[in-house]
Amino acid sequence: MSWQVSLKRHVKKSLLELPTSVSDGLRILIKEMEELGPLRYAWKNFSKLRNMESSYHCHLKSGRPTYVACWEVTNKKIKIIEVYYVGTHEKAPY
Repeated sequence: MSWQVSLKRHVKKSLLELPTSVSDGLRILIKEMEELGPLRYAWKNFSKLRNMESSYHCHLKSGRPTYVACWEVTNKKIKIIEVYYVGTHEKAPY
């Protein structure tokens, strides 16, 4: 059974303003999470977020500015992942 990945409303809106390379990277990340789950060790700077249970992040684009994606597993039994932030590293909610 594959994972269901959803995006928060403000993430969907911000996709229009992101550079093409970042939005393409996010699409690839989402496809991987749908097929393989939330643990994406191959992605640059992938890590579990310290103060948040079942929350993770990775870098979509390095350099200046660095773009990151943050997601959490909202339901392990029915396999739901929610992407709650995509944007610059400076504004990331961690």
